[in-house]
Amino acid sequence: MPFTPPDSMDLLTALSVPASQPRPTRVDVDLDAIEHNYNALQACSGVPVMAVLKANAYGHGIGVVAKHLAARGVSHFGVAYLEEALLIRALGITTPTLVFGGVVTEQIPDFLKHDIQLAASSVEKLEHINREASTLGVRAKVHLKIDTGMERIGTHYYSCGPLFDAAARCSDCDVVGIYSHLANADASDLAHAKLQVRRFEDCVSAATDRLGRQPTRHLANSAAILALDSAHYDLVRSGQALYGALPAAHLAGRVELKPAMQWQSKVVYFKVVKPGHPVSYGSTWVSDTNTRVVTVPVGYADGYPRSLSNRGEVVIRGKRYPVIGRVCMDQIMIDIGDGEAWNGDTVTLVGDDMPVSEVARNADTIAHDILSSISARVPRFYHRSGTPVSP
Repeated sequence: MPFTPPDSMDLLTALSVPASQPRPTRVDVDLDAIEHNYNALQACSGVPVMAVLKANAYGHGIGVVAKHLAARGVSHFGVAYLEEALLIRALGITTPTLVFGGVVTEQIPDFLKHDIQLAASSVEKLEHINREASTLGVRAKVHLKIDTGMERIGTHYYSCGPLFDAAARCSDCDVVGIYSHLANADASDLAHAKLQVRRFEDCVSAATDRLGRQPTRHLANSAAILALDSAHYDLVRSGQALYGALPAAHLAGRVELKPAMQWQSKVVYFKVVKPGHPVSYGSTWVSDTNTRVVTVPVGYADGYPRSLSNRGEVVIRGKRYPVIGRVCMDQIMIDIGDGEAWNGDTVTLVGDDMPVSEVARNADTIAHDILSSISARVPRFYHRSGTPVSP
């Protein structure tokens, strides 16, 4: 009997209903690689690593990755939004979890009820957190967020004294951390990053004086773990490097990282395109000779960037071939010239033969963007030591 979803079923639920065979476009995640990267980054920094799980664990799947790392004793998680932290708690994971983003005051009770750590980025926010904690009869765990040069959220480094005074007054808040974020740690010139380090240290000193103790300090992101020892402090935070993506090409060789993701699809159609017959929307690509073209069922609705139109490359049978014409919502076309490809052949979009850094460079973006943009309609599969792991 054919499957008919009820009217109330949303798209993601409907997509979770298994077909007799999985969709050919898929992401495979090597959990051993993530664990290897975590251990390597911890060895490099010499301090605990906060595993950053925001944006669906950079496209790798927040639920499975969180469960895997929690089972291995990872001490801290970081996410962008409350909803991501609540998902972690819904899995029964109690690992200390910090939400980096600006706190929406209406959500503060949910933070407190689920023991989720908050970024206290202003006196007003800190005092609001304290009032809510007092009302609920719980202790709020906060990290004081200092802006040392990012101009995003956080109290400016040159006017942070009132925040520290407020922290000393807030009797229902436990200041468990103080942190900032580096804007240019992936640059070859670290002058600005080092300036931020100096500003941060001045703020830590002032906070310690007012609080009578020093909270856990954290400043280093993935790039600073590899390039800036002075920023390691008590805790470091890793996102993209945790998943095996280098923050910048010049940092290669600092630590052995293993890419955790293979994003692949399959050839589903083959044809010979005659000269003068343009390919895809807008007719932006045309050959002057007969050429072989294959179609692959992946597009920008899956997160494959439209900016890779006429710029991207994929790997088929160990050879690289160009993406031709505009990337469609659900399909791309590949010019294999006089090469050979058959329906059902594997097409590597991101993986060992097609590093995400190269894909990002071709798309004029960064690796974070490619990984975190892979949409929910692309199924994820997990394995350890070559053995499938159930989500």
